[in-house]
Amino acid sequence: MDILLASASPRRKELISWLGLEFEVLVPVVDETIQDGEALSEYCSRLSREKAGSVRHERPDAVIIAADTVVVIGGELLEKPHDEQEAFDHLMLLQGAMHEVYTGYTIMHGAKSVTRVVRTNVYFRPMTPEEIVWYVSTGEPMDKAGSYGLQGIGSIFVDRIEGSYTNVIGLPLSDLYQDLKGFGLALHPIGEV
Repeated sequence: MDILLASASPRRKELISWLGLEFEVLVPVVDETIQDGEALSEYCSRLSREKAGSVRHERPDAVIIAADTVVVIGGELLEKPHDEQEAFDHLMLLQGAMHEVYTGYTIMHGAKSVTRVVRTNVYFRPMTPEEIVWYVSTGEPMDKAGSYGLQGIGSIFVDRIEGSYTNVIGLPLSDLYQDLKGFGLALHPIGEV
């Protein structure tokens, strides 16, 4: 059974590989504009469905996995920063506070489809402006929603998380693994004998 990952994210590609799956990557093309009155959890859910649907015509018999991750603080969506100033501003909001990370993912195969949204709370330690300037200068924040990478240098500023660690990186693997089994895939995570 062919598997397609509808994502341009190198982090999602790496996470999926941990499941021992052979897959191809197709980059979806969708309008990522939030709709008026749309809850942020529904926004990432809808985008995951649209991303999966946008590549379905390429390989209609394949199992398609698509996802979207959003970072939210105080009801405000923090997307990938456009520049270093915006990354700095995001991190000033996050420092010393709790924020939420939502990942919506969709699995499609034929007429069967599953969409799920997983939320993780992330608590940042206080950061000085100098620490934020230094972190932004590393370049790590520039391609990440919320302007930080939990799997990288950004982890030094995280006090704790409540929920899925891999969700913050881009895919809640435990949930995804369980749902993929429901599609009849033979899963052999790396390291399994």
